[in-house]
Order: sequence, then C-alpha cells, then structure tokens
Amino acid sequence: MSIGVTKGVALRGVTGHLVEIECHVGPGLPAFELGGLPDRALRQAPQRVRAAALSAGAPIGSRQITINLSPASIPKQGTGFDLGLAIAVYAAVDVVPATAVRPVAHLAELGLDGRLRHVTGVLPAVLAAQRAGCEHVVVAPEDVAEAGLVDGMRVSTAESLGELVAAYRALRRGGRLEPAAARAARGDGTPSPAVDLADVSGQHEARSALMLAAAGGHHLLLNGPPGSGKTMLAERLVTILPTLTREQALESLAVRSLLGEVPTTGLDLQPPFVAPHHSASLASLVGGGSGAVLPGAVSQAHHGVLFLDEAAEFGASVLQALRQPLESGQVVIARARERVVYPARAQLVLAANPCPCGEGYGKGLSCTCRPTQRRAYAARLRGPLLDRVDIQVQVPKVSLADLNEAPPDSSAAVAERVRQAREAQRRRWEPLGWQLNGQVPGPVLRRRPWRLPSAATASLDRALELGQVTVRGYDRVLRLAWSSADLHGRTAPAAEDVGLALMYRTQGAVAA
Repeated sequence: MSIGVTKGVALRGVTGHLVEIECHVGPGLPAFELGGLPDRALRQAPQRVRAAALSAGAPIGSRQITINLSPASIPKQGTGFDLGLAIAVYAAVDVVPATAVRPVAHLAELGLDGRLRHVTGVLPAVLAAQRAGCEHVVVAPEDVAEAGLVDGMRVSTAESLGELVAAYRALRRGGRLEPAAARAARGDGTPSPAVDLADVSGQHEARSALMLAAAGGHHLLLNGPPGSGKTMLAERLVTILPTLTREQALESLAVRSLLGEVPTTGLDLQPPFVAPHHSASLASLVGGGSGAVLPGAVSQAHHGVLFLDEAAEFGASVLQALRQPLESGQVVIARARERVVYPARAQLVLAANPCPCGEGYGKGLSCTCRPTQRRAYAARLRGPLLDRVDIQVQVPKVSLADLNEAPPDSSAAVAERVRQAREAQRRRWEPLGWQLNGQVPGPVLRRRPWRLPSAATASLDRALELGQVTVRGYDRVLRLAWSSADLHGRTAPAAEDVGLALMYRTQGAVAA
C-alpha cells in the first residue's frame, strides 16, 4: 500500500483543528517532502523521523516520501507532529496496519534515539481531537496525566517509536493497543488553600470590599502605603472564590498547558492566581511574542485572579492594553497570516501606593513628594483603565489595636457567603445567559424589569449629572449595588446598596 493516513492536531491558541497526516510513498529519487504550511520546527521533522526510525529498528529507507498535512491552508507549528509523520510513513509501507492507525491522533516529539518526548499544549490538542470526533490518542509517557483529564478519550503511550510499532504490528495477531494506566488521583476534590483571610489583621473595609469583589466578579483597586496588607488581601481573594467547575478548570489549564505547565496530581480546582512583576512587557501580560503567539498573564489567570502589585510602576501602554480584555473577556492577537484568540475572563486586582514615596500626605503621614510628582503618579492609574475598576478602596496602615483584635472570619466562612450570593445571581441571570452581576450589560440594569426606582438611585443620578462618574461608571455602580444586595440577602438593591457601591467606586483613586 502506498498511502498511509493518521491524525494530528494543529493548535491556534487554545483552539485546535484535527489534521489528517497523509503520506504517499512512490517511485523516484529519495526524498522526504512535507507540505501544509509547516513552521521551521516542523520542517525539520523529516530528519528527526528518519533518525528515530533507524533507532527503532525499522528504517524508512531510501524512498520518495510525500506528506501533506490537511487542511493545507491552516498553519502547523511545533514538534508534536513527529510521531504522526512516522506512523503515517509506516502505514504507507505496510509496516503497521493502515486501518488501525487512521482514526488515532498521535501527539509527541521524537528523539533521535526513538523516544517519545513531551510537547506543550497536549490538553487543548486532546480537547480539540475529542470535539472533532476522535476517540483515541497516543502521547508521550510524560503527557499521559494531562491527556487523561479529558473524559471519554482513550489514551495510549509507549516509551519509544519501536515499542509503539511493535504494539501496532501485534494487532494483526489479535493483540490490542492497551490504554495507558489511569492515574489514581484526578484532583477533583476541594483544594486546601495555604493562606487564609483570617491572617489579615484589621482592614475591615478592605475585607468587605474583597468579599464584594468575589461575590459579583468585580475588579478591585487597593490603594495604601507599603506594609498595609494590600498583597496579603489580594493573595487571599482566591481562597474565598468558589472552586472551579471541571469545565472551567480544563479551560484554565488548557491555556497554561501551552506554556508547558503539566499537572502532576490531577486537575486543580482552585482558581489560578497570577502576579507578574511590574517590569513585565506588553507581550508577557496580554500575549504575543516574536515567534509562536503565546498566552499572556491575563489569559493564564482565566477564571482566576490577575494581581498587579505596584500597579503604577507598570508601563502605561502595558496597563492600557488590559482595557479590551477586561471588557470582552478575551484577548485577540492579529498577525499577518493568523488571528489567535485566548480567553481572559479574569478578575483584576491592582495594588498601588498613594504617591512615589509611598507614605501619602494625609494625617499622620510624612510624604516627601512634590505636588507635581504626586499628580504625575496619580495620572498613571486614571482614565479608561480605572474606569473599568468597580471597587476602589483605601488600605490604611495597621495599628496596634488592629493587631490585638480577635481573629476575623476565616476564608471558609466568607466563601460560604460568597457562594450564597453567587447562587442568587445564577438563578437571576442564567436564563439571560450570564452568571455574575459583573457580566451583566449596563443597559439591561437600566431597563425594566431590573431598573431601580429613582429613590434608590438618587445619589448615583446626582453623581452622573455632576460628572463624578461616566456612563460606564454609572453601570458599574449598578452592578456593584446588585452584588451588595445579594450579599445581604435582598432581592433588589436599596439606596444604601447604591450608596455603598458609589463610595467604593470613587474613594480609592490615587490622590493627586
């Protein structure tokens, strides 16, 4: 037989396309031609395949080999096609049964000694293969745990190309390509956080703001001097968020899989917490790169928390690039030949000092900054980005009295209140296609049946007339008011909920 076909997966971001690896072996001068828009790493695959086949004891020999990766119009990247190329060649020359390998997706790099090696992006690739109707994949031993997270997918592995070829040849004698051993721990239980909200002394207002942010999925700014506990608060936000559903955890891990993060103990259901350094580049924060388009920090925090400490020290262009992902929940990176979309449904938490020296200039604080320095520092966190931050709260220094207080509520206790508030939101918004107050479009909240009476919104209406909030800010205050009502068990926001939301919306901006 001169035609051999098997499967591979081409990834574009977290979206994958099932690819048919078609191999034709015919007469002519020895050659190994590869078509279908391969990148530089994939164009080097023929040399790796020839060496691996020789090491496996089943050399390809001097043949004219032509391989097409179909559909040929989709760019193909990486070394994950190596194993599929080798198996397609073997199927074409009848070393392995062609009917057995045709429906199987092969995802592994080949070493020159024939070993199957780990590749990045196995989880999104297997998810894409499953959605396309594929039921069986072969991966490297290091990737079995990751591929096994996809329910309903049969996963096989082998240490080397020679071992896999022997297993396929045994099928002709009634053998079976055995599935890889299942992992005992799938990590589907409730995670045990290493930190707790009870560790934070004092900061009652900031703790309330944190709970409000968790309840409605709102973005948060913590503004205060160094040592006041801003980082501690941000790190504990994930401990009061509900654990992820299995689907959410798979979506989050699929993004991180593209960066080589391989699970060792199963699926982690705790929301991710990502905290890039303030020297992070634009590409590292929102995604991109000079070669392959990789996900940035905002996508790595999908379904979790993106924490920007010392937010005013980030580059202005870097901060402003977050505006579109915060609104749409995704990052779109356009190139000349491709368009990559990454999910970015993350909660943003900003932490900033009140001025360059960090001390501020209020009562009892000794600021050494000039007024022009303070104004320039404040301007870094103003404008369109800050307009998308629902909660802005001052975090003062902790006093001795705060340290001597009884321990506050634990993360578990606060998380239960957050869970109840989110359940109320789910019942309200799920028929309309949303889950959280923070996702509801503003026009919906300003129209019946969700429009609030004028008595409840009087303070907010006045702030809009005076130019203290924008229309976007008006809508975000309404969302925050609904979250406050849900936390207090009310069916609709009262004037006090709107007043609280308006206060949180405007009180924490960096002082000018």
